[in-house]
Amino acid sequence: MILEIVTPEMTLFKGEVESVSVPGRNGQFQMLDNHAPVVSLLGKGDVKIFGSVQLEESLASLFKKEDGTTNFTITGGVIEMKDNKAIVLAD
Repeated sequence: MILEIVTPEMTLFKGEVESVSVPGRNGQFQMLDNHAPVVSLLGKGDVKIFGSVQLEESLASLFKKEDGTTNFTITGGVIEMKDNKAIVLAD
């Protein structure tokens, strides 16, 4: 699946991932390939990216790697999953 993480300032990440886990308002949830369409509000927490991730060198310091995941901390936002593409609009 394709994941895109966008802030008001710039696109932080766009690439192929195995899955993504996000901090929903009612708890963490995960999306895999071919997930049903969904739009959800996000709360404070980590967007966890599973799979081999290629980060731009200038943005790598914004992400942290642990336990086989690449994580990006957000304070809130929205996620849309449709047609095997997830877009995180992060605060």
